[in-house]
Amino acid sequence: MQDPSQSTFRRYYFVIAMIVLMLDQATKSLVARNLPLHDTVTVIPGFFSISHVLNPGAAFSLFADSASRYTTAGLIFFSVVVLSVVSTLLWRSGHAFTAGGLALALIMGGALGNLLDRIRLGSVIDFLMFNIGSYHWPDFNIADSAIVLGSLLLISDLFFHQEAAETRS
Repeated sequence: MQDPSQSTFRRYYFVIAMIVLMLDQATKSLVARNLPLHDTVTVIPGFFSISHVLNPGAAFSLFADSASRYTTAGLIFFSVVVLSVVSTLLWRSGHAFTAGGLALALIMGGALGNLLDRIRLGSVIDFLMFNIGSYHWPDFNIADSAIVLGSLLLISDLFFHQEAAETRS
């Protein structure tokens, strides 16, 4: 018999992933409806703007200039594989609410958001644009932010969890 709390924690993880997905899709929709493609609205001069660009590549525009017609299909395939692995890990870690589980939920929500864009548009809508001096950080979105935050949290959890285990032994 399954412990009732186990399914509750699983639910929390999947709810977090769905919240990330909904925030991502809502913000992308707002940008797409209100800002013409390739336009920019300055929020903080010289630092932060809202833009509307399509990124056919991966994070930070990796593979965006690829001439291969298989790039989008490859990125969709990779996203499906990542989502399968993350879903399995979340399902198995449903016994407690942990930093690692939260990290995986953030990654899942972000990966779903960008996957939906790739399937619908063949590209991902990016709109957060930061400049520091003459340096322009590649435009990104809420999904990218969740993936990066989840990845950093996962690495941190793995590092500190292992460090704590070594200290106890």
